[in-house]
Amino acid sequence: MTWLYMQILMDANKSKEKDSSGFFSVLTYNVAGLPGIISSAITGRSRSIAEIGKKINPFDIVNVQEDFNYNRSLYWGGNSHPYRTRTKGRVPFGDGLNTLSHFPMTDVVRVPWKKRTGADFLTPKGFTLVQIEIVPEVWLDVYNVHANAQNSRKASSARRDNLNQLRDYIGEHSSGKPLIVMGDFNAHYSFCDDNLHDFMDSTALVDSWVELENGGLVPEVRHEFKPPHMLSISNQSESIDKILYRSSSHLSLAARDYKIENNLFTNVKGLPLSDHYALALNFNWAIHP
Repeated sequence: MTWLYMQILMDANKSKEKDSSGFFSVLTYNVAGLPGIISSAITGRSRSIAEIGKKINPFDIVNVQEDFNYNRSLYWGGNSHPYRTRTKGRVPFGDGLNTLSHFPMTDVVRVPWKKRTGADFLTPKGFTLVQIEIVPEVWLDVYNVHANAQNSRKASSARRDNLNQLRDYIGEHSSGKPLIVMGDFNAHYSFCDDNLHDFMDSTALVDSWVELENGGLVPEVRHEFKPPHMLSISNQSESIDKILYRSSSHLSLAARDYKIENNLFTNVKGLPLSDHYALALNFNWAIHP
């Protein structure tokens, strides 16, 4: 009995030690789920989005944007994530933002932008928040973002307001918490009418691309900057799709393996399944007493 008791204690200690650190993977992907007739993606939407649903299965936490008219294909065409946010619906009712997870998560909070322009008025775009339990009693705030599109003066002004709104919400609801903010920001550091620099400074978030692929250097504003096509980017170039993160006093996050998934998310002909590339990242995490 004494031996059995000691073995139980040793197993419990091993379990406790194992649960104090770990690893998980994340992915953000604008899936181009607008109705096919107005989508800029070059492949059929229902079949492509069902294929996306299967290909995202290995990733622990997935944020999708523009998940409008083909959510059934995404969720029920071969996807196996046990935890998924309930979709808000098609255009013009849905915001296109959903999260899929292998970890338990809370109900989603959806927040529409206060300012939008142009075609962004067709849907209540904004951001969402879910809390994800990566191990028992260890929670992580995960935001999903789709900011105002286009680079006209009015569109850029609305996008700046979007990021200010998100900044204020994070400050009110995620103060002192570990968090991941990922999605389609439609913004570049180098674009003179964007306010990414201010947003990052005020939220103390870390940009995984800046950290891992750009030598820790935040790109400077360039007045002659022209945004690259979304399907022309590589690991070495900044994407409007971003994964940002922040540790807390009790949970540290360390990003690694930043990757533009330009090969995984293609069809049998090698064509991209969306008009964006998916962006993947791995995290090591550790609990601090």
